Amino acid sequence: MEFLISDAWAQGAAQPQQSPLGFFLPMIILFVAFWFLLIRPQQKRQKQHRELVSNIQPGDEVLTSGGLIGIVRETSDQFLTVDFADNVQLKVQRQTVTAVLPKGTFDAA
Repeated sequence: MEFLISDAWAQGAAQPQQSPLGFFLPMIILFVAFWFLLIRPQQKRQKQHRELVSNIQPGDEVLTSGGLIGIVRETSDQFLTVDFADNVQLKVQRQTVTAVLPKGTFDAA
């Protein structure tokens, strides 16, 4: 517990030297915990989403972040043209797609 609460010493008395490892060890442990519990899983999710968005092809059924289900008709670098209903086509950004759904989901919905 010496690294949390320092001992009280009389003025002028010799104080023992603390090792730098004792000071930095708790911070290193916290950083490692944050890395494995927060940062690394978020990076994995971002990588999976980038792959999902880059592999969208015409004919895929997608779910947007707004909760709309549609069929992709055209693709470009940044935008997709998606059919949401009869005669309703909208351009949406690729990044707004949250999931590619199995074939037939649009007709069943």
